[in-house]
Amino acid sequence: MRWIPLILIFVVAYIEITLFIQVAHVIGVLLTLLLVVLTSFVGVSLVRTQGLRILTQMQVKIAQGESPAAEMIKSVSVLLAGFLLLLPGFFTDFLGLLLLLPPVQNSLTLKLLPYLRFTHRAGPGADGDTFEGEYQRKDVPHNRIDDKRGDE
Repeated sequence: MRWIPLILIFVVAYIEITLFIQVAHVIGVLLTLLLVVLTSFVGVSLVRTQGLRILTQMQVKIAQGESPAAEMIKSVSVLLAGFLLLLPGFFTDFLGLLLLLPPVQNSLTLKLLPYLRFTHRAGPGADGDTFEGEYQRKDVPHNRIDDKRGDE
């Protein structure tokens, strides 16, 4: 079981190298390198725009008192897509762009949503753990003009 990540890394590296050689054979090495860099830049800009959109949707859901669970799953999908797009190679770029597609995000959300449970509190102390008390600052002299306590 502990060998699975190592095997997965080698398989992905093998696929990436094979695809890189095949593409370089068809269009040339320089164009292949430029294409890899270009896909990284395009991927980062797509992740940024989708990430900001999802963040806005999460804030709206929280403000309305609804659960932002679906948006949180989508944000993890966008984060993973960004990581995959930053890795050099065509296979990881394909997987990253696949994770940015709304149908894939919706499918992932539907599969993972039953396993997540979120609660929303209305504000500070909404969970019933409110403690009242008084305090006095010892480091501030009490004979100042702007003393808020008034004359005692």
